[in-house]
Amino acid sequence: VQGVDLVVCVLPKVRDKLRPFCDTMAGASAIFIMDSRGKVIISRNYRSEVPMTITERFQQHVIDAEDFAVKPVFCEDGINFAWIPYNNLYLLAVTQRNSNATLLITFLYRLAEVFRAYFNELEEESIKDNFVITYELMDEMMDNGYPQTTEAKVLREFIKTQSHQIAVEQMRPPTSLTSAVSWRVEGIVHKKNEIFLDVVERLNLVVSANGSVLHSEILGALKMKSYLSGMPELKLGLNDKLLFEAAGRPAARTKSVEMEDIKFHHCVRLARFENDRTISFVPPDGEFELMSYRLSTHVKPLIWVEAVVDPGHSRSRVEYMVKVKSQFKSRSVANNVEIHIPVPSDVDSPCFNAAVGAVRYIPDNDCVVWSIKQFQGQKDFIMSASFGLPSVGADNRDAYMKVPISVKFEIPYFTVSGVTVRYLKIIEKSGYKALPWVRYITQNGDYQLRMI
Repeated sequence: VQGVDLVVCVLPKVRDKLRPFCDTMAGASAIFIMDSRGKVIISRNYRSEVPMTITERFQQHVIDAEDFAVKPVFCEDGINFAWIPYNNLYLLAVTQRNSNATLLITFLYRLAEVFRAYFNELEEESIKDNFVITYELMDEMMDNGYPQTTEAKVLREFIKTQSHQIAVEQMRPPTSLTSAVSWRVEGIVHKKNEIFLDVVERLNLVVSANGSVLHSEILGALKMKSYLSGMPELKLGLNDKLLFEAAGRPAARTKSVEMEDIKFHHCVRLARFENDRTISFVPPDGEFELMSYRLSTHVKPLIWVEAVVDPGHSRSRVEYMVKVKSQFKSRSVANNVEIHIPVPSDVDSPCFNAAVGAVRYIPDNDCVVWSIKQFQGQKDFIMSASFGLPSVGADNRDAYMKVPISVKFEIPYFTVSGVTVRYLKIIEKSGYKALPWVRYITQNGDYQLRMI
């Protein structure tokens, strides 16, 4: 209000109680964007607490240091550094206060995502070509070191990539900045109200040569595309083990899963989830990731590969006999299967014979790739390969046996964990009917089968 000075007095006891909270939410003193050599391209000093030459210490601790000594968060002389790499850039946040390191790292990733949304790709050239927009975004996304609006769709309402004149009615801030739902604007209208939900799981697996599973992990994500009018309220129910237990339903009778490391989009009402495990939210418009999770559970290989290598007596040729078997249900089909089999670095004259699919030798990667477009469950196929070897072999010719076989695949309409969407309810005050679409996909993650 013009002409009025506002003075806030905090009692000493209240101030002492607030200090721990304020310290953890202290934010950043300055943000730097640097090239791969550590040279500052653009920076923003929010509090003038740290010298702008502080990046020299970053170069010493990160760029000039050995890989094993590099840390994403470190402290020197009372100044805290938090940074992330992105393409050929470094994004750095520094503060003199006892800030929340996770908050700083998360903000840097959000900053990179917003830049990428504006510039299509975040690289050194895209920053140099868009200095004005970059400064505007850094000012809007952080105020006095505290994160503010981090949604690209909201920022686009008042930070334009093209020059334009702002009309009088546009001088007011968008309602999304002043409402409780900052990630969605009011008045959205779609001709057809639909929402698409993809349950995508990636399987990380390491199997020994004798077939025992050494490591298995499932990384899942719920990805949504929302095309809903108005301000809808969505409720999502999964076959969550803790939900069944809280409702007094025995999990043994109903197939359920116990998720770990759950991370939600900030549109989800966390208090509601912690109370009754209900996922309730007002979705952003368009694409977003609703949640991610992890399951540390024993999983047998979905696609098993066994390779028998015969180096031969003359050592002039090496022969492979590769058997692949799908160990998921017969009604499912794996698409675009690729089996990468390591071979010696000095082989020549490749010859292949496969019962199905295509085989090609990739000398740059020292491997053979067996591609199967569609692989039905409970099927097995055999591929044989032979290569010529030079008379004088390399000293480390047998080193390829230590490289594991890797497999790439995608299985639609299937989740390896058994996660199921029990319901997806859409509630909007106008009462329109919306169509929810749910799809399940299982993909390979770091999927390895050792040969020895």
